[in-house]
Amino acid sequence: MSVLLPLQGSEVFTARRRRLAARIGDVPAALFAGDLSPRNYAANIYPYRAHSHFLYLTGVHWPGAVLLGEGDEWEIFATPPAADDALWIGPSASWEQLAAATGVQAIRPLSDLRDALIASGGTAAVATLPAVQPRSRACQAALLGRPWALHDDAHHGAPVLEGPDADLAEAMIALRLTHDPAALEHLRSAVEIAHLGHLAGMAATKPGDRESVVRAAIEREFTAHGCATAYGSIVSVHGEVLHNEHSHHTMAAGDLLLVDAGADFHGWASDITRTWPVSGQFSPTQRALYDIVLQANLDAIDRVRPGVRYRDVHLTACRTLARGLVDVGILHGEIDGLVERGAHALFFPHGVGHLLGLDVHDMEDLGDRAGYAPGRTRSRQFGLGYLRLDRDLEPGMVVTIEPGLYLVPAILDDPELTGSFERDGTLNRERLAAFADVRGIRIEDDVRCSEDAPEVLSAAIPKTADAVAKLVGAA
Repeated sequence: MSVLLPLQGSEVFTARRRRLAARIGDVPAALFAGDLSPRNYAANIYPYRAHSHFLYLTGVHWPGAVLLGEGDEWEIFATPPAADDALWIGPSASWEQLAAATGVQAIRPLSDLRDALIASGGTAAVATLPAVQPRSRACQAALLGRPWALHDDAHHGAPVLEGPDADLAEAMIALRLTHDPAALEHLRSAVEIAHLGHLAGMAATKPGDRESVVRAAIEREFTAHGCATAYGSIVSVHGEVLHNEHSHHTMAAGDLLLVDAGADFHGWASDITRTWPVSGQFSPTQRALYDIVLQANLDAIDRVRPGVRYRDVHLTACRTLARGLVDVGILHGEIDGLVERGAHALFFPHGVGHLLGLDVHDMEDLGDRAGYAPGRTRSRQFGLGYLRLDRDLEPGMVVTIEPGLYLVPAILDDPELTGSFERDGTLNRERLAAFADVRGIRIEDDVRCSEDAPEVLSAAIPKTADAVAKLVGAA
């Protein structure tokens, strides 16, 4: 594939590398872009996107490239263009142009990398972060002589990092936890294009069509504005399936459509969810639960302030949801006690959000090292254990706030999860049956922690029940 110049100036990437070097001292670092991944045969490849750490420091999507350096001295190593590249993939930026645009001192053939690593003090002295794709990670490990073990499932298969690699990971996390102006510019663009997509999706919704019609309307806006999807779009009347990427069902008048769709703007992600009635009108039971979720969204957003622990943001949403479920008669009990026991998690089993940046779940390739502050670990309680972020918020962080209510058969039919709440009368099954026309509701915004009030980057996308309903079927 041809390599394009970054959208922002070289000073952005030079400054980021300088800040990274200041944190790791005189240790050389190697960041790998990752390589192309074939589908069925070598020339039939999946869409390529550079590994996020490489992209953060260079701004370019360059298959197989490696960034190596320390201090103010950095070089990129890459495979020289093939003689027939112009025939198959068209013109690419020259290495001289790419060097100037990224601010590196030189670009050299990938065949020179091993000698450069030795000159940097040997492979053992070079810090790196493992690539995500297994094929790229294997090549990286062979080059550096450094295979990585993986954490257990609680860490989502993140690599075990030691020595210089661990120091580099901590330095990169410190840099990427808060966003510089250049990053915020791209994040705002990703949100604005997602805004256009969600409006198009609402307008395209009508009973009798497939979910895929709405998904196509949303992703058309992404494509028209030069974006990919930041993740597999969720456009489903089965919102109780949390990561449902299937869009083949026919939408009926009484359904709610849950749409979780974000745009990838040159590597930077938005992540936004709205839920709306296929007919353009909520039933009384759907409206009751929708308004509970909306209030939880608003209450949690209001807690996104400097110094506030993100776990407490999550618990704020949990208390609002529990209070709402008590008010409609689905749960019985005192609010704090219900949340402490995890009763709300029968209907809200996931965390209230996560970091957002170059990755939609930013830096989760590093596992809980990125999401959890030192000394903090995941809870073992059902629901709370899925919380992806437990750090104190700082100005410049961008997080998602995405409470929801779901009627998930795998949870509600599991006596190990529901038994204690049924035995003591906490869960009212008879009242719950009245809400059978709700499968899943989620409302998600992208929020920047500022010096004072939170900034909702996605505020322009309607989310009150009346505002959403008016836009349905407007095409």
